[in-house]
Amino acid sequence: MSTAPTADVNKPLKSLDEWEDFVVQHYPEPMPADGAPKKKPTVGYDPEKKETEFRNYEADARPTVREFYRLNHTFQTHDFARAKKKEFLGLNRMQMGIWEAAEYLNQLVDDSDPDTDMSQLEHLLQTAEQLRRDGQPRWMILTGFVHDLGKILCLWGEPQWAVVGDTFPTGCAYSNKIVFPKFFEANPDFQNAKLQTRNGVYEEGCGLDAVDLSWGHDEYIYHVCKDYLPMEGLYMLRYHSFYPWHREEEYGHLLNDQDRAMLPWVRRFNPYDLYTKSHTKPDAKALRPFYEELIAEFFPAKVRF
Repeated sequence: MSTAPTADVNKPLKSLDEWEDFVVQHYPEPMPADGAPKKKPTVGYDPEKKETEFRNYEADARPTVREFYRLNHTFQTHDFARAKKKEFLGLNRMQMGIWEAAEYLNQLVDDSDPDTDMSQLEHLLQTAEQLRRDGQPRWMILTGFVHDLGKILCLWGEPQWAVVGDTFPTGCAYSNKIVFPKFFEANPDFQNAKLQTRNGVYEEGCGLDAVDLSWGHDEYIYHVCKDYLPMEGLYMLRYHSFYPWHREEEYGHLLNDQDRAMLPWVRRFNPYDLYTKSHTKPDAKALRPFYEELIAEFFPAKVRF
């Protein structure tokens, strides 16, 4: 099993927002989806746009972002992803309410980031409030509120590259549409011929539930919430960082009928995940009664983390 590097490379990003800002640059135009935010009507997906018309986002990436992807692609092996599932998905670290978990996540503040003093709770509220303004279903508003709660993994000693980042299947060939694909050459799985075939350890059409994606906050928060939210919301949680699938249309050979049916919902959520940040802080105190009532509609008073 691959092991984590030493602590001095556990935090290549100045803040987790650096990765999200890069993703917004790399995917500047949201895919069309019913129910997507309408506040920027000029933004749209252009299927006729040639690849050469896009900026070279990899070359323009900050050195910290490049280092983040180098670590992510080097150490996210198939064995690592499976080991992390065993380590964390027993959900035996804490029991707390959903709002309490959002406040707990507020410890994840990086004073070295000069661009924002927004708390993690306020970021969650920005996503959820845009969903609410657009009249999305109550379960989807709540999905927006909880979608990044899995970043509490950073508070339990997990390095950034094992918490955030574009997720991708481990145990089979890497798509060249994954960001910084050359960095996979340092991954031990790259030298294992059995793990570099089209299907790898999987069967054609096995379904994404059978696929071990690279480890991160998506998979973790999905397991926290899987008994409480509808399937559409659970797909949003589990796959919102799986850009090679829902934005690049890769790995279609691994999908089953359920995955294909849920893809439009993941795409519907994506603009809210990426494009709702602003410098205007939501009033957490004023919004708390609404969200506590919404949380109580779907979740018990205490949830296992």
